[in-house]
Amino acid sequence: MNRMRRWIGVAAGVLAIGMCASFTARVAAQGGATAGLAQSASAAQGSATLPADMRAKIDEAAQQVLVSLGVPSASIAVVRDGEIAYTQAYGKATIDPPVAARPDMPYSVGSISKQFTATAMLMLVEEGKVSLDDPVSRWLPDLTRAKEVTVREILSHTSGYQDYWPQDYVMPSMTQPTTAQKIMDTWAKKPLDYEPGTRYQYSNTGYVIAGAIVEKASGMPLLQFLREHVFKPLGMESIVDVNMGRLPQTAPTGYMRFALGPPRPATKEGPGWLFAAGELAMTARDLARWDIGTIDQKLLKPASYKVMQTEVRRKDGVGVGYGLGVGVSLIAGHRAITHDGEVSGFTSANQVFPDDRAAIVVLTNQDSNGAASHIAGRIREIIFASDSAESAKAAERAEKILEGLQHGTIDRSEFSDNCNAYFNDQALKDFASSLGSLGVPRDITMTGSGLRGGMKSQDFRVRFATVTIVISEYELPDGKLDQFEVEPAN
Repeated sequence: MNRMRRWIGVAAGVLAIGMCASFTARVAAQGGATAGLAQSASAAQGSATLPADMRAKIDEAAQQVLVSLGVPSASIAVVRDGEIAYTQAYGKATIDPPVAARPDMPYSVGSISKQFTATAMLMLVEEGKVSLDDPVSRWLPDLTRAKEVTVREILSHTSGYQDYWPQDYVMPSMTQPTTAQKIMDTWAKKPLDYEPGTRYQYSNTGYVIAGAIVEKASGMPLLQFLREHVFKPLGMESIVDVNMGRLPQTAPTGYMRFALGPPRPATKEGPGWLFAAGELAMTARDLARWDIGTIDQKLLKPASYKVMQTEVRRKDGVGVGYGLGVGVSLIAGHRAITHDGEVSGFTSANQVFPDDRAAIVVLTNQDSNGAASHIAGRIREIIFASDSAESAKAAERAEKILEGLQHGTIDRSEFSDNCNAYFNDQALKDFASSLGSLGVPRDITMTGSGLRGGMKSQDFRVRFATVTIVISEYELPDGKLDQFEVEPAN
């Protein structure tokens, strides 16, 4: 599910990893799962329609993140122009005995499962069997204040029902079998954590309730409903239900770590704990098929997709950054429909950019880490970096200015009066002393552009041998720069 409080919503930001040589050496010295990672990227990829240089950048970024964080493996899929443009896998699906990760292996996707449950509910809404404004009591009258909590609120994490699994590990009780009814009896019959609709608080319990409503309203098990109405129409053939059992032996092993120790096999949740909130496993390619279905609006009516992808607001009018089963945000000016996920041994990130007809899927086989979101952020920068002559010229200009600043000099004719005042003697000394030793950049990439304050904004990522920095520019209509700031990549 999305147990990790510190990574919930991370997909809405761009997180970058600069590979630390000392950390890499330490991982290799420990005999970590990522040793020899650059040689283990699977060649069994799907249609590779991305340009070769873009694929190479993606491969390098993914491998860097895995090594930097010590995560065994990752499987990715990239959607571009509404089609699957690249799939790849890196690292080890199993450490001992060593098994290379392959793109055709299913990974648990955790809380990304929630958008499938939400879609099932919206299908029933379209059939007139459910209303988003129905009280939960219509289906489950014994739950706490069920007459006051709506279906919309349980799908948007604004219901007040207490989350049954906020921890980032599997407690002893969770190794034993349970049922959706037992989860609801234990957590959804407690007093609400807050008044319905007044706060946002992530709750797996709400999605267990949602799954139970889907089953009651449809008259069939949730997974059967999804297979008939979602997986089959979209051609998703790799789906595994990890709610009631383990992944097949040919799938990746899920790992966890104690502090900075080596990856160790993770404890599997007992049957029943993942129902409706995190029960799905699949290949990155199949999750990309789902993303294309979202982009093309294949399963629901346009009005339903709009409801699903519209930010829910609390009763005081404050937006919560979440729709129905998905995060809703802007990433570098691109409308993004996102979700991260985690279950024991696995983390995942799914980012869909409907207006750009693009999507990024990253699945990893270690829990309690941000590798999936970090890799997704790096891939996003790569696929959205414009290769136009204009952006190439802007990047060349930024690199030239940066080279001068590494030596404490600038061509003041390139800057406005404000920016020339910014680059005083102390600034030039600090730029030179902090950047001069970095040497020649390995590459520079435009990562975003837009308009603000009557100026063109442009952002660049510059990668050196040991660190990565970002440049933020504002360009006036006359071509002079009113800002040229440098900061570490976060």
